[in-house]
Amino acid sequence: MAISYGVRDWLLDSDPSLRWQVERDLTGATPQVWQATRARVATEGFGAALLARQDPDGQWAGGAYFPGGFAESPEADAPGQPWVATIWTLKDLRDAGVDASVLHGTAEKLAANSRWEYEDLPYWDGEVDVCINAFTLATGAWLGVDMSALARWFVDHRLADGGWNCEAEEGRSTRSSFHSTLNAVRELLYYEQLTGDDSARDARHGGEEYLLRRRLLYRLSTGEPVGDFVHEFTYPHRYRYSALTALDHFRAVSLHEGSRPDPRLDDAVALVRGSRLPEGTWRQGAPLLGRSWVSVDAAEGAPSRWLTLFGTRVLDWWDAAH
Repeated sequence: MAISYGVRDWLLDSDPSLRWQVERDLTGATPQVWQATRARVATEGFGAALLARQDPDGQWAGGAYFPGGFAESPEADAPGQPWVATIWTLKDLRDAGVDASVLHGTAEKLAANSRWEYEDLPYWDGEVDVCINAFTLATGAWLGVDMSALARWFVDHRLADGGWNCEAEEGRSTRSSFHSTLNAVRELLYYEQLTGDDSARDARHGGEEYLLRRRLLYRLSTGEPVGDFVHEFTYPHRYRYSALTALDHFRAVSLHEGSRPDPRLDDAVALVRGSRLPEGTWRQGAPLLGRSWVSVDAAEGAPSRWLTLFGTRVLDWWDAAH
């Protein structure tokens, strides 16, 4: 099902952080067109709003993973968590397409001023949580930091079943997690694309195989669905797994490596296709709870531009190969 003119125009009538990806991935715009739109992200809308919130010391909200003083604040007892601290804001800016040159000096400021809440570790060294380390790896590479040592961490800390789990380092689990593994492979791919360092490629492929053996949806032990989260699509997804987010990663892998879609993705593709509304959009799910700087997508239950971008480009990629 090709995207309709109405949906295309609706997607294009959006923040530059979304529009440039629609132009690049769905409309066939020339690089000059979508790159010009991408350049606007730093000065308009979502990207500009986040950049304006940066603290003089290079951080956001005075903290690395949590805002400064979070543990002693009433917010610590509220549902969810705030998404305004440094790691999340930098990830948002990177995902939005902001050019790293706009953040000149930020990497150095964070090296000097930012420490993880876990054991006061230096920011660019990462810590013990695989998701935190994944986001830090990719963001550091984006900002020009040598992250090769943290890339090796993923090779050394992959679990026996092929993936990763944020609870493994604390001894709470020896089995991989869908969420943690997807975050690891997504950011390892980004790191490799940006730097050309493929030293962790085998580890990434192992994590991807962990998900493929489970067809992105099922427990390997029983064949039962792994959880409702696989079909609960929402944006921003932050760290959270869904079949749609996983498929968007495997599309990126296919484009990067010149490989055909793995047939084990077919059940997940059918799930995403079945979630598409008749007019060609996808509906926003329940948002992740917690404070954010700016609202970037539709309210729960309304058609989501971001999910429609992801869903459309995934199905376009899949259908073009079949």
